[in-house]
Amino acid sequence: MNPIIKEITSSQIKQDVTPFKVGDGVRVHTKVREGDKERVQVFAGIVIARKGAGIQEMFTVRRISYGEGVERVFPVNSPNIEKIEVERESEPMRARLYYLRHRTGKAAVAVKEKERRVAAAPAAAPVAAPAAAS
Repeated sequence: MNPIIKEITSSQIKQDVTPFKVGDGVRVHTKVREGDKERVQVFAGIVIARKGAGIQEMFTVRRISYGEGVERVFPVNSPNIEKIEVERESEPMRARLYYLRHRTGKAAVAVKEKERRVAAAPAAAPVAAPAAAS
């Protein structure tokens, strides 16, 4: 990216974005304006793509609604996005999950979930016995 553009847009980049990756189940809270009223609407689904960098970074969320696949593309740094909640983490095997578009039913949301392991205390190193004086 051009350094001049990068410098100008650096003040518009959000610093408090929740870290998420492709394959995660997310709930995106967006601001919706209807006339003079404003409310928050939630769009929940799986992140199937994340593209761009800096001010132009976008992510695509897909969900199944009444048997029909629905996708929305959100700019990460949009002022209309109030917050992003990560519902479930995953371990995807690729950078874009476009293959989910051709699946139906449970298979359309089947992404390998990340195992949540509790870190066990490290085993104590064996203590060497002091050498007997002879």
